[in-house]
Amino acid sequence: MFPTARRDATPDPYAWMEQRDTDEVIQHLEAENRHTEEWLASHDDRRAQLFEEIRGRIRETDLSLPAVWGPWLYYRRTEAGAEYPRYYRSPRPADGSLEADPTAEQLLLDLNLKAGDGFLQLGDFAVSPDHQWLAYSLDRQGNEEYTLYLKHLASGNTTELPLDQADGSLVWANDSATLFAISMDEASRPATLWRMQRGTPPVRVYHEVDQRFYLHAYRSSSEQWLILASDSKNTSEVRIVPADEPAADWQLLARRFKGHEYHVDHGPDGLLIRSNDRGENFALYRADPAQPMRNYWELVADVDSHRTLEDFSVQQHGLLLHYREDGLTRLEVRPAQGQPYQVSMPDAVYSLHVQGGEEYVSEQVRLRYESLNRPAEIRALHLASGTQRTLKQTPVEGPFSPDDYEVRREWATAPDGTRIPISLVGRPASLRRPAPLYLYGYGAYGASMDPWFSHARLSLLDRGWVFAIGHVRGGADMGEAWYQQGKLQHKENTFSDFIACAEHLIDEGYTDSQRLVIAGGSAGGMLIGNVINQRPELFAAAVADVPFVDVWNTMNNPALPLTIGEYEEWGDPNDPQVAERIRLYAPYEQITEQPYPALFVTAGYHDMRVQYWEAAKWVAKLRHHRTNDRPLLLRTQMSAGHGGASGRYQSMKELAEEYSFLLAVIGDAGLVG
Repeated sequence: MFPTARRDATPDPYAWMEQRDTDEVIQHLEAENRHTEEWLASHDDRRAQLFEEIRGRIRETDLSLPAVWGPWLYYRRTEAGAEYPRYYRSPRPADGSLEADPTAEQLLLDLNLKAGDGFLQLGDFAVSPDHQWLAYSLDRQGNEEYTLYLKHLASGNTTELPLDQADGSLVWANDSATLFAISMDEASRPATLWRMQRGTPPVRVYHEVDQRFYLHAYRSSSEQWLILASDSKNTSEVRIVPADEPAADWQLLARRFKGHEYHVDHGPDGLLIRSNDRGENFALYRADPAQPMRNYWELVADVDSHRTLEDFSVQQHGLLLHYREDGLTRLEVRPAQGQPYQVSMPDAVYSLHVQGGEEYVSEQVRLRYESLNRPAEIRALHLASGTQRTLKQTPVEGPFSPDDYEVRREWATAPDGTRIPISLVGRPASLRRPAPLYLYGYGAYGASMDPWFSHARLSLLDRGWVFAIGHVRGGADMGEAWYQQGKLQHKENTFSDFIACAEHLIDEGYTDSQRLVIAGGSAGGMLIGNVINQRPELFAAAVADVPFVDVWNTMNNPALPLTIGEYEEWGDPNDPQVAERIRLYAPYEQITEQPYPALFVTAGYHDMRVQYWEAAKWVAKLRHHRTNDRPLLLRTQMSAGHGGASGRYQSMKELAEEYSFLLAVIGDAGLVG
């Protein structure tokens, strides 16, 4: 139970909903679920139809693209009717192909047997360097607290590892006998690193005392070093130890100071460090592991004022610099042999990521590429030549062609004159007239909303809808400065940017206020809650998934999980000016007596990131203060957490329910041929 701590004298009439597991709270949530069920069932209920449509586009029995490692191919298989994938390996073919041999494959982990009828989330899946052991972690409740397991692959014997409150991450040392894992503190913060060996108690290696900092451990790309990062929202501190010497002392690279962020990996030229110490767009350095301290760093790529160095990837045969420019990812390749070059992509609006699956010594890397109208495909990029070949395309079952959907990029103008990018997709006929339009936004934590393909979304597009993403400030879609301009004292930019996107889409004739739906989840739910307070007449309906809408009370309650670490994103309310700023944009606090759009809200009872009561209190207060009777539905998943249902069919059903609500409220635009 978490105490409620308010810094003002205003009583919260719905604070009783924070009393987890009491009969009154459970009965209230169940009553809300019944109301949601009854409303959906009596308003053109299309959940079954939509579920079958979505399911019909998914290749239910499929094999992932195998990852190559040592003598094995590692892959997962989905099968019709199974909620979860099964994980396998088979011997690596002598001809270098990626063809798995089903007659020689070995089943490593079947999540369907582990799940039963309840929630199940796989945290980590880590095979030892000698390929004899599998370490994995499972969350059975949705609260992101994992149980750790170790399986001997030859015998199949599995044991539970003795670490309470594990965050689920697992990292092997090169001796294949030592594992590193991280446990969480009472605030659900990854705080303590442990060294573990079979048959012995865990040994505490490092504890992070500052509640703003979270621990993260990983192996370097070269597999020669283990790396421990301690990060807050704006500050980093990194330590390393040789992967061959897991009991050695961890060496510090650069002591933390406020505002200095850096990330470390290791390649053929030594340690590589991405750092913002020369500017917010980040530079890249190298260092000798024998002298890794800050004063020995050598500049590899200086800060570019026009683009942000968002990340980097290193292989034995080359270095890839991931730049964020004009709202898109641009890859610059520096091969070990040859001249640097830019990776070209066929579409104007896309999502591009470097994906694992190739060994460090490989001459190629894998790229994941997708667009709003193009399903994800995995491409092999040859580092020296720059040539690309497609290894796997995500199938869409049934009639489908990317060319039937048009992708566009629009630009809205915010009140301060900043141009805000919008990505859109729809049938060409839908884009030529006012149509039902689903506008998605997030705008927090520097997370970029790169355009992504959705099998489920086709059910809306084929009914004449348009889908759009507002790339608002608070994310890093346009670089690091874009993030900084949408946080702390600049948070209002996130909300005004999103309203500007909505107004632009209406002004350009894509939609109108009677057919405009807005949606966001978590911190994006705060965005939705804020803008419907400001401009309720602008939107016909809204979807808020696990919304962070009770931000005022949450930020004023440091006993809640993760609250103190959030101060660097939203501000510390111990400062009266910061407290007033948060209160003035907090969705729950700013509800007023006015008409509100139709609203579909979700919550996860075991969500430790956004507590279930944020959505429940918000809906209750809206229901009391609104002056109209538009649908207002709350669906609480009683056996799920922040990410919703865990099984793939259950996730499809959740989307089908949301879409059924929207079609009942907004309607079809007519099937478009």
